[in-house]
Amino acid sequence: MKILVIGSGGREHALVWKIRQSARVTKIYCSPGNPGIAELAECLPMTATACEGLRDFALKEHIALTIVGPEQPLADGIVDMFEASGLNIFGPSRNAAQLEWSKAFAKEFMGEFNIPTAAHRSFSKEEMEAAKSYVISSALPLVLKADGLAAGKGVVVCATHEQALNTLSEMIGKRGFGIAGERIVIEEFLDGEEASVFAICDGEDFVTLAPAQDHKRIFDGDRGKNTGGMGAYAPTPIVTPDLMQEVERQIIVPTLRGMKQMNRPYKGCLYIGLMITASGPKVVEYNCRFGDPEAQVVLPLYGGDIVELFEAACTKNIAAVKATEAQASNFAVCVVLASMGYPDEYPTGIEIDGLDGLKKFDTVIAFHAGTKMQKGRLATAGGRVFGITSRDANLARAIDTAYRAVGEISFAGMQFRRDIGRKAFVH
Repeated sequence: MKILVIGSGGREHALVWKIRQSARVTKIYCSPGNPGIAELAECLPMTATACEGLRDFALKEHIALTIVGPEQPLADGIVDMFEASGLNIFGPSRNAAQLEWSKAFAKEFMGEFNIPTAAHRSFSKEEMEAAKSYVISSALPLVLKADGLAAGKGVVVCATHEQALNTLSEMIGKRGFGIAGERIVIEEFLDGEEASVFAICDGEDFVTLAPAQDHKRIFDGDRGKNTGGMGAYAPTPIVTPDLMQEVERQIIVPTLRGMKQMNRPYKGCLYIGLMITASGPKVVEYNCRFGDPEAQVVLPLYGGDIVELFEAACTKNIAAVKATEAQASNFAVCVVLASMGYPDEYPTGIEIDGLDGLKKFDTVIAFHAGTKMQKGRLATAGGRVFGITSRDANLARAIDTAYRAVGEISFAGMQFRRDIGRKAFVH
């Protein structure tokens, strides 16, 4: 069977890498892909948001299954377009994906279906004065979120009322997040520890994958600005089997039930960003696709045929996969190598050395996130350049191997966190 993967980052490289292991797959295409993906699949010139062109290609080439990596094509309705043409595609419809592309909708949805989350209020750009009054009267710290998609950077935690008012002005008044900031969600700060749970859903039923823990801040010790993610590991011990059952019962099941009730059946990967609080797990946010870099640790740990799982989600047949569901007993750790200046402005086109040195590590995979070929040499092309993933039956060894592999790679200004996975040992 022929497979098409849409996207160009580390998440999509991980998807292609995992799909390649299926005996049922004869050909993989990726659009637009990257140099790492090009070693495993045929890369196409279309962007991830060229929905009509991608649909036409899938029809022409008789693509059996398409997997959507990033969030923007989902928000643009690519699933609806493909399905209207009779094509199999893994991902939620535009209406179902509103759980991610509108934080205000997600909050209202959680309130209606009694899904635990932070107390909150939403305000439009026309309600600026009311938003200011709400900020001033609220306890600190406060969390301000742009309603729309903001590449993982539309969330600001404010320690003072002055900071919250300035952030509000930047988001709405100065349109710091463009159309994504035309509506703002202001919510209480949840105290606890974050974790990520992934459910592969067919509209009614689901299978959960290994729970992961992301590292959002740019610097060690969770300091500095939020990023798209500087590393991850899985499974995280904070999500115990009992806690996972609670998450399924209180969050995943009512989410699927509620979406079906609203005539928006949820099919695809449901990513639940959790805060594990003293009073139990609460939803920080929904995402409607695999996380990045969480995909780089969760996918390597799935012991079954990922294509069969994705197909089951598309055909409302998850129950058939549950009997053979397999999670590897290993740990996986991913360390992100980022460009100098990230998550703010950063240079590109910087030559990369040392990638061949990773061949000595049997359990290491270098997932390309932001690379390009430049005059015959591999060079940087994004803020996050690589996700270096290591697998081992022992977490400490997986961490050690990942960092030894990181030591093989170099490019001018390369930055990375040195504490990925260390939180696990607290538990």
